[in-house]
Amino acid sequence: MFKGKKKQIISFILVVVLLLSTFATVYATPNKNASGQANAPNANATVQLKKFVYDWLNEKETEKYFSEISDAIWSYAELGLEEYNTADLIQYVMEQEGFEIDRGVADMPTALLATYKKGSDGPVIAIMGEFDALPLISQEASDSTRNPVVEGGPGHGCTHNTMATAGAAATIAVKKAMDKFNINGTVRYYGSPAEESLVPRPFFIDAGLFDDVDIIIDNHGGGSFGTSWSGKVGTGTALYSFLVTFKGKTGHAASPWTGTSALKPVELMMHATNLLREHLMYTHRMHYAVIDGGEAPNVMPDKATIWYFIREHDDRIDDMLDRVLKCAEGSAIATGTTYDVQMLAGIHQRYGNKVIAEAMYKNIKEVGMPEWSEEEQLFAKAIQKELGKPETGLRTEINDAPTGPPATFVGGASSDMGSASLYRPTASLSFPSNGPGDSHHWTSVAGTGSTIAHKGIIAGAKVMAATALDFLTDQKLVDAAWAEFNELKAERPYESRVQGIKPPLGLNKEVMEKYRPLMEQYYKEPEWYPGPWSLEEGR
Repeated sequence: MFKGKKKQIISFILVVVLLLSTFATVYATPNKNASGQANAPNANATVQLKKFVYDWLNEKETEKYFSEISDAIWSYAELGLEEYNTADLIQYVMEQEGFEIDRGVADMPTALLATYKKGSDGPVIAIMGEFDALPLISQEASDSTRNPVVEGGPGHGCTHNTMATAGAAATIAVKKAMDKFNINGTVRYYGSPAEESLVPRPFFIDAGLFDDVDIIIDNHGGGSFGTSWSGKVGTGTALYSFLVTFKGKTGHAASPWTGTSALKPVELMMHATNLLREHLMYTHRMHYAVIDGGEAPNVMPDKATIWYFIREHDDRIDDMLDRVLKCAEGSAIATGTTYDVQMLAGIHQRYGNKVIAEAMYKNIKEVGMPEWSEEEQLFAKAIQKELGKPETGLRTEINDAPTGPPATFVGGASSDMGSASLYRPTASLSFPSNGPGDSHHWTSVAGTGSTIAHKGIIAGAKVMAATALDFLTDQKLVDAAWAEFNELKAERPYESRVQGIKPPLGLNKEVMEKYRPLMEQYYKEPEWYPGPWSLEEGR
């Protein structure tokens, strides 16, 4: 009888050992070969990893949690370098999940890093999050007619509330997978303020915050689901952002010979730069705003400031800057005033990495577009009708393939992620977190606070998390991305365009001090959240 039980016990132990061995084969970190590099991961292990992440992000409580975070950031609608409430919320969320927080990095109080490291080796994966809003476009969520929450106030018209949230959700999902399946490496979330002013990433680079990074996963919300690469060609435009301040002498406007108006050189510079456009390449872009031009028509201002954005191809942007600044110099000479230039930001074009983009696209195909409700489609069509566009509704198919560089460079938008992409291998995900509203417009604000955004956040987080895990578990994939990047680096080495300057703190302080008290009553803060705290501490 004892011998029979003994055989049963031995058989049971053998079964357990076999199961544990199988489990280890499926879930373990990829083994290192003789050269110290990780082998390609077990295909079944990759499937299990991603299933774990997808299942967690699909949980109703998870969806609700991140929807509440996005809605809170949407309601804060804080302009660049004033995102104190938003940074507090992101910091709290990441701390609760066990991340190490570095707040106020690169001399920006609202910038933060949230880092999780497991083991002593493995790749370092950076996941981006942006969270600043735009001025003047406050709008009620899910409302297809113009209806500001606070008249004249800011709003999230470029999906940054969803980008901040999707990036955080992806980073947390990766950490959970690293813990569950014992994966070595580092995943880090980059809380990035003032993207609309093209500020954070060049200063991150100069502060050394990307120096240990192997792969950067960027993201941007919109109406599509896809990714792109650009190789050595580059997409979008390089950009310089700067203020030109002219100084004169106050005087009574009825006796103008008694003073020197600082507004006149501003007017002259606008005219000069508009005449200059004809002699610049058709790929350039140039925009300006007079942010200080006096306070009363009968008092000549002794100070006036104009803010310029100039954009061009990396090869021509420095020449364009020189020519625009000569317009400032000439305007000062002609009006008998003095001037100074304050450089706010300088960035490169984007150089998306094809290896990362192709890995990302495989995950986009696997995740697929969210399923939109009839109500969401009707809202999208109402927005399109409001804008005078064809009423096609929300897209239901992913992009056909990762898009490459255009056959002919014609200019376009800019992002400070361009600088990051010239510093480390980078690709960006475009995920469907908004309806068809125009970007930087109140119609976009209506979408980024809706259930469309909630669904898009989860879809985007799945793809970013899955892509991060691809690179965490496959050193050969990391090496391939770096081989491509090193070819780019040899042809276009990174050069800082913010060297010697500091982030423009206080740029939006007055505006937020005006509107934040009016907006506070409409905040959508989660019941589980005890903050924010930074502004209270500063009062």
